[in-house]
Amino acid sequence: MAPRRQYWLLKSEPDAFSFDDLLAAPKRTTCWDGVRNYQARNTMRDDMKVGDGVVYYHSNAKPPGVAGFAKVVREGYPDPTQFEKGHAHEDPKADLADPRWMMVDIQAVQAAERFVSLDELRGVKALEGMALLQRGQRLSVQPVSAAEWKALARLTGVPQAALSV
Repeated sequence: MAPRRQYWLLKSEPDAFSFDDLLAAPKRTTCWDGVRNYQARNTMRDDMKVGDGVVYYHSNAKPPGVAGFAKVVREGYPDPTQFEKGHAHEDPKADLADPRWMMVDIQAVQAAERFVSLDELRGVKALEGMALLQRGQRLSVQPVSAAEWKALARLTGVPQAALSV
């Protein structure tokens, strides 16, 4: 039996790397590097699998919200920026033999037909339990349920069939 597909929300500041940047990337693919939170690292290392769906969320934007959808195309592997001297994501305590930080690769699937802001998400009953909307939730990598995934597809105007990759 094939493993059940999971869904995730990944946050990116649009001035750092927007969904449009992902669409413009070679093969519409990028690594998700620079995550420096152990819980998010563990999710990428242990839980995210090839084919999992990704909600691409613009954070620290005016307004923040859902910009598009992607999929995981490479499972967790060591983030090389942890070893790069002078890099913003360098971690002097990282060890080549036992890397501390991980990343995954994602590929754009579909831009949102309609950007859906955080304020609008807060008003949707089907999303009231969504991790993103919980008080104190700041992680850049968060789980999304199958029901939330479907609700987000409807809200953004993206046909569910377009996201069944």
